[in-house]
Amino acid sequence: MSEILESLFGSKERARLLRFFLQNPEPIFSFSEIVKKNMLKSGKARNELANLAKIRFVLRRTKGGKTFYQLNQDFNFYPELKNLIAKSNVYPQCQSLSKVGKIGNIKLAVISGVFINYAKSKADMIIVGDAVSKAKLKNLMSGLEAEIGKEINFMLMTMDEFKYRLNMLDKFILEFLEGPHEEVINKIQGLKRFIAQRKL
Repeated sequence: MSEILESLFGSKERARLLRFFLQNPEPIFSFSEIVKKNMLKSGKARNELANLAKIRFVLRRTKGGKTFYQLNQDFNFYPELKNLIAKSNVYPQCQSLSKVGKIGNIKLAVISGVFINYAKSKADMIIVGDAVSKAKLKNLMSGLEAEIGKEINFMLMTMDEFKYRLNMLDKFILEFLEGPHEEVINKIQGLKRFIAQRKL
């Protein structure tokens, strides 16, 4: 769906900005925040924002010599665009997910929530692994948040912590794994069988 949106809206930059503002309708953002959060080049972002301000999709305000932008919730097609973004499943085109195995010795990476448009999930992602690089994890999350347009609610656990919580039938873990989700990485033997047996 991400590629469809890019084709519909003409560019990756415009698609990211539309998704970003529609996912964050209330806050006011400075230009530098928008560029950083969406990982965009300043020139292209400035042009796209100018176009979006021209049609009043975003409102432009100046304060203390700085320019700020906010979604215009009175925009004529706001409900329709919000609906379109809400229906878009970003998981298949989320390129940054391919990097999750490179942040450490990852045994499990599962996604739900914002990735698959499942609002009831209490988290968007669970990562289980050891020797995880904090710098690589930060870069991964920055990339994912830029693609999705929203902050990701994730949980990182060591393998020992995950096994302990699974053995204790931790409610959060079980609800996540028994609910709608997608596996990015699963190197834990017997996990699928364990979850399947609980559903019987």
